[in-house]
Amino acid sequence: MSHAHEHVSNTSRIWKVFTFLSFVTIVEVYLGIIKPDFLYLKNFLSMNLLNWIFIILTLVKAYGITWAFMHMEAEKSSLRWAVVATVIFLVLYLLFILLVEADYIYGIFKDSTIKWNF
Repeated sequence: MSHAHEHVSNTSRIWKVFTFLSFVTIVEVYLGIIKPDFLYLKNFLSMNLLNWIFIILTLVKAYGITWAFMHMEAEKSSLRWAVVATVIFLVLYLLFILLVEADYIYGIFKDSTIKWNF
């Protein structure tokens, strides 16, 4: 009896994705532990470079997980772009809110008599 579709093992692909995601996570943890001064003390758009690196690496991991485990590579280009464009829009929107609100709060506490209590 012949089957039209044989089961293909994805074990090597899973290990490649696991290795990639583990490497990115190890880099994030390493940077979080040592906090290099050239990244931690340097600001870009009201946030230090280390935080930008964490955001970028987290997005890379999210993309890798979506691409591999949600099988986006096998989908049509229009569906991939619908998912990716939505996520890009939401991430940019959340970053905008984060930067604007954090800068506002910093300005309030910096220029007033209210002291930092957190």
